[in-house]
Amino acid sequence: DPYQLGNSAVIRLFSRIVMPMSLEEYRVAQRFMVAKMQQKHTKGNEGVEVLENRPFEDETFGKGQYTSKIYRLRSKVPTWLTTFAPADALIIEEEAWNAYPKCKAGLPKSALYITSQFVFVLKCPYFTKFSLTIETVYVGNKGQLENVHNLNEEQLAARKVEFLDIALPAKDSWSYVVGASSIDFSRFKSAKSGRGPLTVGWQDRCDPVMTAYKLVTIDAPYWGFGYRLEQALLAVLFLGLCGERALFLEGHRNCFGWIDEWFGMTLEQVFELEQQIITSLNQQIRNPKNEDEEEDPDLECEADNEAKS
Repeated sequence: DPYQLGNSAVIRLFSRIVMPMSLEEYRVAQRFMVAKMQQKHTKGNEGVEVLENRPFEDETFGKGQYTSKIYRLRSKVPTWLTTFAPADALIIEEEAWNAYPKCKAGLPKSALYITSQFVFVLKCPYFTKFSLTIETVYVGNKGQLENVHNLNEEQLAARKVEFLDIALPAKDSWSYVVGASSIDFSRFKSAKSGRGPLTVGWQDRCDPVMTAYKLVTIDAPYWGFGYRLEQALLAVLFLGLCGERALFLEGHRNCFGWIDEWFGMTLEQVFELEQQIITSLNQQIRNPKNEDEEEDPDLECEADNEAKS
């Protein structure tokens, strides 16, 4: 049971999700999906502000893309949570190193994770030591590797593994919060790639194929600090784990559902699109419009295109 934390208060959860595309295609699809989902979730002075988006190279990760972001989404905060912190204290600060085909995203210890890296985080003086790390390894296979993260025997014995299927939409409230796709993949067929539909057992038949192996580690060293604090943290962890699962599934459903929008794009073209969206989102965050102002026509077109896909 991931919620029986003990004194160490460390949670490790694993998810595997098979995708009907190659590793190189996924590299484009993932960045396109992230940019578009950020655009969908930014309105007024709430949403995503990108502080940095640049290439990097170091001994640990090799070459890749570094991003630093702030998420402001206080309108999505559950009412009950304001018992423990004011709504305007709920933000997310994220740093990510995407050294494809391995990436590591970390939330600073001053941030308290609430539902997912894409939706909620609480900055609270009670939880300054809280940390959440997401490590994802992408492999060109059908999800059969058992220890892609090189864990020790104790960690392997305590892990919780879940296989997620993009052909099966989630119907919980968290999928609604992150923006559940309405595409029926049992009927969907890509016009550009010819892939689909995804019927029962599609993972064994598809070619090309790849798998995303995700390891979520939450370190919450707050036990023994009092019943109220522990109950608050348990509630937040429950929300965080459910939200992370919903985001992981919906993000990958969108990767395939939007295939006709990104298929054939180069990394350079995706980077140009990212920069355009970053500029637009940062302007929205820093200079929010009044509610009665008209929507940005470019964003309306984006929404229209999505509805037609």
